[in-house]
Amino acid sequence: MAQTDTVTRILDTAEVLFAERGFAETSLRTITSKAKVNLAAVNYHFGSKKSLIQAVFARYLDPFTERFHRALDELQAHYGDEVIPLEMLLETMARSVLEVPAERNSLKVFMRLLGLAYSQAQGHLRRYIQQEYGSVFTRFTELVRQATPELPDAERFWRLHFMLGTVIFTLSGLDALRDIAEKDYQEHVTVRDLIRRLRPVVVAAMQAPLPSPVSPVAQEA
Repeated sequence: MAQTDTVTRILDTAEVLFAERGFAETSLRTITSKAKVNLAAVNYHFGSKKSLIQAVFARYLDPFTERFHRALDELQAHYGDEVIPLEMLLETMARSVLEVPAERNSLKVFMRLLGLAYSQAQGHLRRYIQQEYGSVFTRFTELVRQATPELPDAERFWRLHFMLGTVIFTLSGLDALRDIAEKDYQEHVTVRDLIRRLRPVVVAAMQAPLPSPVSPVAQEA
């Protein structure tokens, strides 16, 4: 087996197992058994489980970051000194996300990995993502800030994370949602149909009125 074939097989197997079982629950021995390679091959090509996890994310995040930066360049060139509307920012992010899995396994795997990055990410993975890909997320967040000047920074932080959680949960459960839509409502739903329906929901969430302040009595309770 050629070296590149070995690396590809390890990465293909690892990303599916990580998405299904999580990082801590997936051992290197499980990966090597499924990939039909020996443990020495993983150690040789990646050095450690941490490096393998990072390599799995790089397969998705490298092309996503490149596409997203390019898409934001085009938006900023189009709008010039004007503020880019929130709807356009979210549409551009969704389009960039959808384009990447065509080069990899599936949108479902990509979304589950992103969900794990939020819920199970160990320190090394958070640091790695911030160091390698933080620039594009910082850029996007700044453009969202300009589009939502009425929101305090802390409120915007929470709404962005609620929005990302909604998107990740929805797209990672895509197969089940399609089955329900077809069985119960006789609808055949494509990914782009789902994004079209999801977009006004997340835009409305970002633009919702600020929550009322919590009274001192409620805080004590």
